[in-house]
Amino acid sequence: MATSIQDVAREAGVSISTVSRSFTRPDLVSAKTRERVLAIADKLNFSLSRSAAALKSGRSLRIAVLMSGHIRLWFTASVIEGLNEVLHTQGYDISVFQISSIEERKEFFEMLPVRRNADAVIVASFDIDNNEIAQLASVGVPIVGINSVEPEARGFTAAVNIDDVQGSTLAARHLINLGHRRITYISTNREVSLSFSVQSRFDSFTACCRREGIEPQVIVCKVDDDGRYEISDVVNQLISQDEMPTAIACQEDGIALPLMFQLERNGFSVPGDVSLIGYDDSFYTGDIGLTTIRQDPVEMARVAARMTLDLIDEKPIEQPYIVFPAQLKVRSSTSRVKGGF
Repeated sequence: MATSIQDVAREAGVSISTVSRSFTRPDLVSAKTRERVLAIADKLNFSLSRSAAALKSGRSLRIAVLMSGHIRLWFTASVIEGLNEVLHTQGYDISVFQISSIEERKEFFEMLPVRRNADAVIVASFDIDNNEIAQLASVGVPIVGINSVEPEARGFTAAVNIDDVQGSTLAARHLINLGHRRITYISTNREVSLSFSVQSRFDSFTACCRREGIEPQVIVCKVDDDGRYEISDVVNQLISQDEMPTAIACQEDGIALPLMFQLERNGFSVPGDVSLIGYDDSFYTGDIGLTTIRQDPVEMARVAARMTLDLIDEKPIEQPYIVFPAQLKVRSSTSRVKGGF
């Protein structure tokens, strides 16, 4: 037979309301009493139902997370890990809304009126416009961004971002300092309406190159219907050029890692014939020796989750818009250009 709240109250020698408050309003119960109640509840394998806790607190105990692309991707999975680590311990569930197409995007915002059962909305690596921000704001809950474009200007309540300008500048300078002048940049063909912060990566990288009198070649990596990069097409475009580049910079590690293998299968040595740099410092980059720009989406998500909880509790946030510095991780996939200084 399941343990009831009456059983816990009886063994703890307190009222039923005290047991309830020990779970839902701990500030109204002395630390000693709450500790005893929770210990007995644990011994009896009792937990207060989420619906009762939500009713008592006036909250849904749910956070809506809006994401683009596939959940299996390194960045997306890392964000969910960081959010869950903080929010779950505070009794919150995460409802993930995966947006992979224009149709899904339209449906999400059209259904907003019936989704007013979240205490906050977190938008992760998803570029939403001012009109959609206004739609989210109409729900009346905090809106927190992770790697969102111009979060303050677009009306986010708070946000955490990687410094993509710094990161891409570090990548470009690293290749230039190694003597490279024939540089190719690999970007993707993500629809603008579903893009994340990669545009600033491209703009910053090319701007840094141009300041040194270098015009990088640009190759667009196609994405198939399953969200996979068509790396073989990238290799075909590379070897079709009049001259192979001496260095390749990729928008993200998801392109750089398979590209490294494909290049070597086609007879090119990395970094002997061509240097290769990625962006993210994702899974396996350290093992394989890929030079890349490091960001930490797990920690960014933890910070975003803590700010979200503070906003729900109406606590002031001293720094609502946080920018994390990027780091250059130099490994074996880059070297000085042949015949260079």
